[in-house]
Amino acid sequence: MPRLLKRVDFYNAHRSEKARCTVIGQLSTSINLPYMIAELVIALLSTVGNLLVCVAVGLNRKLQTVTNYFLVSLAVADICVGSLAIPCAIMTDLGIPRHNLYLCLLMLSVLIMLTQSSIFSLLAVAIERYIAIFMPFQYHRLMTPRNAVLVLCFTWTLAFLIGLVPLMGWHKPPPESGYCFFVLVVDMTYMVYFNFFACVLTPLVVMFLIYAQIFVTVKRQMRRIAAERGSAANTEGTTKMKKEMKMATSLFLVLFLFTSCWIPLHIINCFLLLCPSCPVPLPLLLTAIILSHANSAVNPFLYAYKMKTFRNAFKAIFLCCRGIGDGDEQHDDGGGNNTQRS
Repeated sequence: MPRLLKRVDFYNAHRSEKARCTVIGQLSTSINLPYMIAELVIALLSTVGNLLVCVAVGLNRKLQTVTNYFLVSLAVADICVGSLAIPCAIMTDLGIPRHNLYLCLLMLSVLIMLTQSSIFSLLAVAIERYIAIFMPFQYHRLMTPRNAVLVLCFTWTLAFLIGLVPLMGWHKPPPESGYCFFVLVVDMTYMVYFNFFACVLTPLVVMFLIYAQIFVTVKRQMRRIAAERGSAANTEGTTKMKKEMKMATSLFLVLFLFTSCWIPLHIINCFLLLCPSCPVPLPLLLTAIILSHANSAVNPFLYAYKMKTFRNAFKAIFLCCRGIGDGDEQHDDGGGNNTQRS
């Protein structure tokens, strides 16, 4: 199998011929092993952790809410990152497949599809929270389990089509060496203008605006209720608003971590496209790739830390308790408090 250093040498030569972008790294041949070990650890944590999320929601009726249906969709995407996308990334690091452009594009498109489905799942969560806060009387009519499934089918189909765009022709000519390396095969104009600006950045901006409006509105309502304190109704309203704020904070943290993990790689892609002659150290590129993949492993830890119902469900699974969550009398402070499964 070719070592990473050899592939970097070829890559630099190839890019100078084509007058495109250049990736320059002062690497030792040992960098391949740490990179692959990091990827394998992330793949294991992502697959096991997100399977635990799916099992917890499947077994615990308290977790079977519309919000958590979208979080399960996010978990499924992260499971696929761990079990499919990361192995594909490791294979391309080893030069596999070689001289097979369309198989290479298919492998590289998998992560694009899964990333896009994650973004759409996060967007669905944000919109669901917006409806819960600003349209409470229409919530139970709009956010039914059936409608949630329809939304997820639509978002996964759209993510699949977005990921397939390179296979439909928006890609670079096959490199002469035949190596399957992302920046040699996938057109950076697609990654920057279409994928990043249109399909990633725009939904992220919309989601941040939604959560900003939610936080401002909930805080305003809490202050208004506090000013009218004294009645049992006001006490109940304050409790409800605190619960909504806690939940919105937990879900916003999921969004914030996703953005923090993925933006560095997209910034590097912009740099490669807009400054073709500028060197980008390959260790920096690999670090950004590992960071983006690591996002798939962090959500289960976040749920366990921030959401009591998830934490209790995880404990029950680990303890092999029967009737998981049925005897849990503690209220849900982050796992969802909305439409239950029919």
